Amino acid sequence: MIRIGISGWRYAGWRGVFYPEGLAQKRELEFASRAVDSIEINGSHYSLQTLKSYRAWYQAAPEGFVFAVKGPRYLTHMLRFRDESARPAMANFLASGVLALEEKLGPMLWQFPPNFAFDSERLERFLALIPHDTHAARELARHHDSHVSEPWYETSRRRRIRHAIEIRHDSFCTPEFPALLRRHRVALVISDAVAEWPYAEDVTSDFLYLRLHGSETLYGGAYSDAALDRWAKRLQKWASGHEPADAQRISPKRPRKAAHRDIYCYFDNDQKVKAPFDAKRLKARIAS
Repeated sequence: MIRIGISGWRYAGWRGVFYPEGLAQKRELEFASRAVDSIEINGSHYSLQTLKSYRAWYQAAPEGFVFAVKGPRYLTHMLRFRDESARPAMANFLASGVLALEEKLGPMLWQFPPNFAFDSERLERFLALIPHDTHAARELARHHDSHVSEPWYETSRRRRIRHAIEIRHDSFCTPEFPALLRRHRVALVISDAVAEWPYAEDVTSDFLYLRLHGSETLYGGAYSDAALDRWAKRLQKWASGHEPADAQRISPKRPRKAAHRDIYCYFDNDQKVKAPFDAKRLKARIAS
């Protein structure tokens, strides 16, 4: 399964370009979720969202659609998993309504800031905290505090929850890091950007998560036909259970061959309305 999507959907500059002229803002997700296979929810990174919002997003997206949910920056940028204070903050996030996405809940994205350096003890604390299924998430959510005005975590069916980490500091380029991810079944985000962030293609889980941030500037610039052809070939190689011959890995350890892997690939070059059109162009290459 290869899902091609976009990072966010509510951008003023997309109106009248990607979105049809006159389309009501409340219908933008309905439109976007039928143009791509998956969307990253970004608002959850900046503040706790509400049960009402998660339920509305669930209703707007078609059957079979999947959302990735970006974890709170309060955890990744402020608390940084230094101590046990991260536990109630994680509980608040999980109780805020995210589990109401039900079967449309896809991977959770954890984006570390550029000044977040590798610390094996701190990372181990984080990896031990994140829940890997909805029942574990429900139990942790019960420990929420008053920051959640309308807690909801009454999910009944046990579903897997996948996690992916995006790094932006060179200190993570040590074999110890992908080894930790592999042990906890967490994916390393393959992050393509013109910024000076580490780029690595280590396969550390049974799925891959890619973020394509732009070809000319950070969050800007369309991907060329040649670049999209290259990405299509790489995605298909990973999806088939292998890896590209020129894969750039932190670790010398090659991934185990698998029958197949799931792929989640998001375009984040939202400036000048490039992301949704690049997503559709890559999606067409995968389908052909």
